[in-house]
Amino acid sequence: MREVAIIGVGMNDRWGELWEKSLRDLYVEAALRAIDDAGVDHIDSMYVACMSSGLFTGQEHVSSLLADYLGVAPIPAVRVESACASGGNALRLGWLEVASGASDLVLVGGVEKMTDVDGSQATLALAAASDFEWEAFNGVTFPGLYAMMARRHMHEFGTTPEQLAAASVKNHHNGTMNPVAQFQMEITVETVLNSVLVADPLHILDCSPVTDGAAAVILCPADQAKKFNSQPVKIAASAVATDAMALHSRESLVTIGSAKAAAEKAYKQAGVGPGEIDLAEVHDCFTISEICLVEDLGFTEKGKGGEFTESGATALDGRIPVNTSGGLKSKGHPVGATGVAQAIEVYKQLRGEAGKRQVKGAKRGLCHNMGGSGGTSAVHILEVM
Repeated sequence: MREVAIIGVGMNDRWGELWEKSLRDLYVEAALRAIDDAGVDHIDSMYVACMSSGLFTGQEHVSSLLADYLGVAPIPAVRVESACASGGNALRLGWLEVASGASDLVLVGGVEKMTDVDGSQATLALAAASDFEWEAFNGVTFPGLYAMMARRHMHEFGTTPEQLAAASVKNHHNGTMNPVAQFQMEITVETVLNSVLVADPLHILDCSPVTDGAAAVILCPADQAKKFNSQPVKIAASAVATDAMALHSRESLVTIGSAKAAAEKAYKQAGVGPGEIDLAEVHDCFTISEICLVEDLGFTEKGKGGEFTESGATALDGRIPVNTSGGLKSKGHPVGATGVAQAIEVYKQLRGEAGKRQVKGAKRGLCHNMGGSGGTSAVHILEVM
């Protein structure tokens, strides 16, 4: 297996409610920026991460559509769907293609156009990422699922609403320094706790938004990377794991088993431990998700995630900065694009290009991208070459 590097990245100028742009516009904009950033004159293959374009826009078969619209047909193009982990899974497939020697230049992009439908239709589309027969069919939404996880975490470990809110406050602060972020405003713990209650104990400011956006990266063999980029970033590990989709089928409501399993594989592959990670982008679709993930990724012990976050350990100047981009909460969550955008944030951090949110001396970062309430997790570890 060959080592693989990221040599170019691209995103839209800003994520959010992008009424003037279609699904194909969003994707092509990000993809062309990645191609231009890498300085390549062709690509051998492409992967399109997209969760639910059929329900959001009525358009399926997006791999062929986007290869044509990008002007790269007849190269192979494959759509990757793994709910909100689509981007992370697409990155893994692109990594595998380059690592295997099948291709040298692979475009991995993610896109979702979510705001062209009303709230009830968007809720239905996202509910398809749960166990529909047992959960969504019976009226349980994703805020409801994560609310159950939050209540159990509170019951077992004494986690407080203030500790959940601290994750949101921190991510909004980071988002004010990210020009791509959908929400670029500071909030307080009181603001979160006084916002609309969605599913007790989760308030609207505990929840990631509905977002339009795209992100793309170019991969190549690490031993060729410096022909294109003077400061490429190596993908030191790529791992994916799964768990039961339905909460009632899991051993625990407070452990995201897929994240724990994928992280263990990734740490072993990279030959490092959690203490050697300088920053992490984790899947904070809800604040309780980030609290659980800092535990399950090994940054603190189980049950201490709330206290760990509230202490400032995950802030920009903390022990392990988490979601320096603003995370899903502030940057936004166009579900197919999220996992790719996480890799872009870590790439920029490792190259010293993150501006005011730069983590000093960052040499190694982790991305965790998750589907549903933890049915799938993709973990990547990136390193300075």
